[in-house]
Order: sequence, then C-alpha cells, then structure tokens
Amino acid sequence: MASSKPTPILYSERPEWQDVKPLPQYENVNPLAPIFYTDEYRDATDYFRGIVKVGEKSERVLTLTEHIIRLNPAHYSAWQYRYQTLMALKAPLDEELRLMDELAVKFLKTYQVWHHRRLLVMVTGKPAPELRLTEMCLRTDAKNYHTWSHRQWLLAQFNDNDLWAGELDFVEQLLGEDIRNNSAWHHRFFVVYQSGTRAGEQDRERVNRRELIFVKHSISIAPNNASAWNYLRGVLDHNKIPYSSLQSFVEMYTRSAPPADRAGIVDLENPGPDENAQLPCVAAIEFLADIYESEGEEGIPKAKELWASLAHQYDTVRKRYWDYRARCYH
Repeated sequence: MASSKPTPILYSERPEWQDVKPLPQYENVNPLAPIFYTDEYRDATDYFRGIVKVGEKSERVLTLTEHIIRLNPAHYSAWQYRYQTLMALKAPLDEELRLMDELAVKFLKTYQVWHHRRLLVMVTGKPAPELRLTEMCLRTDAKNYHTWSHRQWLLAQFNDNDLWAGELDFVEQLLGEDIRNNSAWHHRFFVVYQSGTRAGEQDRERVNRRELIFVKHSISIAPNNASAWNYLRGVLDHNKIPYSSLQSFVEMYTRSAPPADRAGIVDLENPGPDENAQLPCVAAIEFLADIYESEGEEGIPKAKELWASLAHQYDTVRKRYWDYRARCYH
C-alpha cells in the first residue's frame, strides 16, 4: 500500500504565527497569467513577505526560510533574508554549514545554494572543509559548473599554500577516471598557471615540460579528445611557445595510420598514437594547418589543402567554417 505524504500544517493555522500579517503576492492586483502555486508554498511565502515588511529576524524566521528554500531552492530573497537573520542572531554558522551540506548535494545545480555558502565561508574563514564538500559533490556530478566555480573561488580567495597543495593530485585522479572531463582540464590549467605563484625561470621550464608531457600522453591515449588539444594550445599560448615547436608530434596524428617506423618506441616527449587509434585526428589536422598558416605566404597553400580536407572529408559538419578559412586567403 502506497504511503501518502502528510498534509502540511499551514502557517495560517499555527497559533505561534497569528501575530504576523501575511502579504499575498498579488495584493490588489489581478494578473493576466498568475502562477499557480501550491497552497503550502503560497501560504509560506505570504508569511515570508509579512515578516520582511516588519523586519523581523528571529529563530522562527530561520525555520520559515528553510521551509521555503526546500520548496524552492532558487528563491533568492529567502536566501538573502536568511543570511541577514543569521548575522543578526549571531547564529552558529558551523550548524548552518552542516545544513547546507545536505542542501548542496540535493540542489547541486542551484546557484543560490553556492552563493549562500560563499557568504558563510567569508565569515567563518574556514575554506578547507569546503574543498572536501566540493570533492564529494564532484563524485555526484564531475562536471557541475557551480561546484567547480566554488572550488576555484575558495582557492583564489584564500590563496593558502595548504589549500593548493593537493590540487594537482586531485585533478589527475579525476582525469584518470575520465580523460575527456573538460572541467577537470580547465581546473588543471587554473591550478598550474593561475595559482598566483611566481616561479623562477628554471622552475617555469620544468613545469611547462611536465605539462607538455602530460597532455601529449593524454592525446596518445585518446587522440580525438578535444579537451586535451585545447589544453595543449593553452599551455603554448600562455607561455608564448610557437605551435611549430610541436610539428613533429602533431604530424603523427594527421596520418591515416600510426607511423610504422615508431612501432614499439616509447618516447615520453613525443608519444605516438596507439595502434588502435582512430586516425587521422581532426584536431591535429587543424593544429597543423595553424602551424602552416603562421608561416605566412609560404605555408598558406599547405594550410588551405588541410582546410579543404577537413571541409570535404574529415569534418564536414563544419564545412562552411573551413571553406571560410580558405576564402580568407583568396
């Protein structure tokens, strides 16, 4: 036998709320297309508007705003007034954050949940538990924008060496689980190049070499992974390294089969594609065309030939784009 949800007791039926005058949303208004709320939601928000009008900030206001938020987690006014009430009451924020732990997982894609957390952490000054929470949330949805945004805000806002310490290992674990996780690739770039550190020249060269080896290895595993090719471009652009310096590596992925003369060769600097790789790789052809284009007049004919191959054979979905690239040099 299916269990029925108990009928909620409306605030209008609660003796402890009789001193509050509820304010209807459509007071003295006859809307053309009114929103049909449930009785529970309409009743709660009517009483919310009533307490906001008189400026009440009390424990029962926290109960009311939590009720509304559970019914509608995107109710920005309820979140904001809840925060103001917490500050006015000097409420224990650790307890509030525990409640937010539950709501963050339940309403993972709701911006207001994360904004509220940010306000709380600004007051508590304790970012470390937030990193653990975001890690848990990313186990639920490894590409959730709000979770990644919150994690990066924590790192940048507090900029503490202890917070940054485990980030590279964390992101490598995620990429190990899903090498095509574009959010994780983006976070890796953020950690490596936007952490606010000022490395010396030798250390910068070491980091760049490490990153190039890492992304090349990732490409060799999954050549048609756009995220890895974008990361490769990002590393080169950020460090003003010419694309042509990787020409020999890129060319291996523009062929229809892995180079026969490299069979069995292990080269960390220039790993070749796996024998089962789907070649040629569209991203590699585009990359090589960009190299030829950068050579000027001498390289343009080669670039146009590659764009034509993309337009008519390898990437016909973007045919008009590749034709446009070629027309730019008529």
